[in-house]
Amino acid sequence: MNLSYWEQNTWFKHIDFCIIGSGIVGLSCALQLKKKFPKAKVLVLEKGILPQGASTKNAGFACFGSASELLSDLQNHDTGELLNLVQQRVEGLELLKSTLGEKQIDYQQHGGYEVFLKKNKDSFEACEANLSMLNDMLRPIFKADTFQIKPNAFGFGNSLSNLIFTPFEGQIDTGKMMQALLRKVQSEGISVLNSTEVTSFSSDAESVHIQLKEFSFKTSHLCIATNAFASELLNLKVTPARSQVLISKPIPNLPLQGTFHLDEGFYYFRNIHNRILLGGGRNLDKEREMTSAMETTSRIQTALEDLLKNLILPNQKVEIDQRWSGILGIGEKKKPIVKPISDRVFCAVRLGGMGVAIGSSVGKDLANLIDG
Repeated sequence: MNLSYWEQNTWFKHIDFCIIGSGIVGLSCALQLKKKFPKAKVLVLEKGILPQGASTKNAGFACFGSASELLSDLQNHDTGELLNLVQQRVEGLELLKSTLGEKQIDYQQHGGYEVFLKKNKDSFEACEANLSMLNDMLRPIFKADTFQIKPNAFGFGNSLSNLIFTPFEGQIDTGKMMQALLRKVQSEGISVLNSTEVTSFSSDAESVHIQLKEFSFKTSHLCIATNAFASELLNLKVTPARSQVLISKPIPNLPLQGTFHLDEGFYYFRNIHNRILLGGGRNLDKEREMTSAMETTSRIQTALEDLLKNLILPNQKVEIDQRWSGILGIGEKKKPIVKPISDRVFCAVRLGGMGVAIGSSVGKDLANLIDG
C-alpha cells in the first residue's frame, strides 16, 4: 500500500503518542496525554470496526463487586489488596462520570442486588455471617454500610426469600458511553483509526517502529491498551476469557430495575429499555471459555435461557432478541497490569472484567507513566 503525501503527513508523521486499542482504557489514556501535553500529536489505532474486546460488548454495570464475589476474592487477596481494588473501581466510576457526564452515559443508580438460588443456601449464609466484616472493611470507602439484607420482592423462582442489596451500584448505557468518549477524544484533535491492526513493533533509542499489515511508521511513545489481547503483542500473563450475553425482546410492564448478581458474579442481569440483559456462565465450561473467539455456544446460551425463564421471569413467555459475546482479560490476580515495557513502550491490560469501573482510571495511570 502506497500512502499519499497527504495521508502520510497528516496521520503518520511526527506522532508523539500512539495508542493501540480504542476501548475505555485507550481513549482515556489519549485524553489524559492530550491534557498533559496539549501540543502533542496523539494517534489511536483499533483493529476492529468498533473496539474489539469488551468496551462495546459489556453489560453496562457500574459495579465494584458483590458480597460473595468479594468474599471469594479474599481467598486470593489480602484485605489491603481488596480494599485497593474496590477503591480503584469507585474512583474509576467517578472519573468516568465526571469526564463524560452522567446524562451522556445514561447513568442510573438503582442499586445492586445479589440473588441466591435455593441450592446455594450455604453461600448466602456465609455472606450473611460475614456482612458486618465486609461493611466494616468498606466503610472508609462508602462512609456507610455497603451491604444489607433485603426481602426478595421480585418474584424470582427457585431463589431464597432474602437477597443482599447495596445502594451504591449503578448502570450505564454502554453504547452511549463509548460514543461520548469517542466524541470527546475527537474534539481534542486526537485521531482514531479503525480497522487498523498492528502486527508487531520494535523500538530504538529515539522511536518506536509500528508495523501494520500494509505499511509501517514511527512514534515517539507507544501505549498498549488491548486488555485480553495483550499476549498478541507482549509477553504477559493475560488470559482471554469469553463472557456470553443475551438480551430479550421488550417485555410489557417489566418489574425489574437495577443490577443483579448471581453465583459470585459469574451470572449477572439488568433491565434496559424494557428488556432483560443477561450474561455470564463461563464457569460452566471454563476451559473452552478461555478463548478470544467471539462466538456463542449452545451450552451456555441454554443455561442463560434457563435462568431467564425459571429464575428471573418464571411463568412468563420471554423471547430472545440478540446474543453476543465479549472478551475479558484475566489473570491470577485482579489487579490490572500497568507498567513500562521499555523506555518508550508502556501497557495497561488485564482489567479482570471490571473495565467499566476501572477503565478510566487505568487509562489515566497509563498516561501518568510517561514523563514526555
